[in-house]
Amino acid sequence: MNPVVYGDISPAVAAYSVVRMLTRAQPLLQLERFGQTYPLPLNSTQTAKFRRYYMTGASGSAGSGTGSFSIPVATTPLVEGVTPAGSKLSNADYTVTLSQYGDFMTITDVVMDTHTDPILQQATDILGEQAALTVETLRFNVLKAGVNVFYANGTQRTDVNTPISLTVQRQVTTGLNRQNAKKITTVVASTPDYNTKSVEAAYMAVCHPDVESDLRGITGFKPVSDYGPHTSPMEGEIGSIEQVRYLSSTVIAPWADAGGTKGSMRSTTGTNADVYPILYFGRDAFGIVPLKGRSSMTPMVVNPKPAAGDPLGQRGTVGWKLWTATVILQEAFMARAEVAATA
Repeated sequence: MNPVVYGDISPAVAAYSVVRMLTRAQPLLQLERFGQTYPLPLNSTQTAKFRRYYMTGASGSAGSGTGSFSIPVATTPLVEGVTPAGSKLSNADYTVTLSQYGDFMTITDVVMDTHTDPILQQATDILGEQAALTVETLRFNVLKAGVNVFYANGTQRTDVNTPISLTVQRQVTTGLNRQNAKKITTVVASTPDYNTKSVEAAYMAVCHPDVESDLRGITGFKPVSDYGPHTSPMEGEIGSIEQVRYLSSTVIAPWADAGGTKGSMRSTTGTNADVYPILYFGRDAFGIVPLKGRSSMTPMVVNPKPAAGDPLGQRGTVGWKLWTATVILQEAFMARAEVAATA
């Protein structure tokens, strides 16, 4: 059970214990903001379904030119007295099976009764942060596997050994524009409740902090300090370049030594460049069961009390569990740039 006992944490004896705890380093949670949300109701199925409606012509095919779900155009003149073939409404479903995650820690009655620090409160805070970071990492693992990819140089990951450039960003945004991807105008608010807030229209990109200095060196980079009065920066936002607003999070981890010869780029072992993904999103690119709302996560605290296997009530637990899932809804509305980072 690995209980928290005096062998792991000891009460202050020879020194004064500061009441206010030191703040823990916590990555910013960015991906949660941009997905199409599907809050999971209580007592429901483990499968979440996202549905897209679109129009097809008489032959059953969608329009051509901009992805699989574009609207067909009616360019044939009507003939007097003749009913046209007409179109029909169709739909595509994207289903994802939710998985359950959780963790707990055991705390003894001795710690609860005699320790000088508010251990139960600290344990609860740490586990809450663990739950949020777990969900953000799960989202990243799904989204970084998208098939719409651009390389800073070369034609595959093992070639990459140059930083992000304006040329690469324009390749990404041109690709999104050609697919009629919509810019993001609302994001999930950074509060425990499930709600959204408006933002100025743009494609959103999330990157690792190691990439930040290269972004700032691109001609046309506008830091958040230069945003006008009508644009409010989001937490973790570093600035914008043309159509893209960039946010930073250490969750967006690189592939160590996955690129070409490192040169002046960052490298884990000093041989090949580390390859950093930058994830670009248009609206409704992916769907999430969000870490929001009353039913999204269940915190659990059991104080030490007599029970089977613990007749003297020497152990209690603090834990959490939740159901969540992430699914890519439209590959053409998101992209991944794979770049190196200047050391």
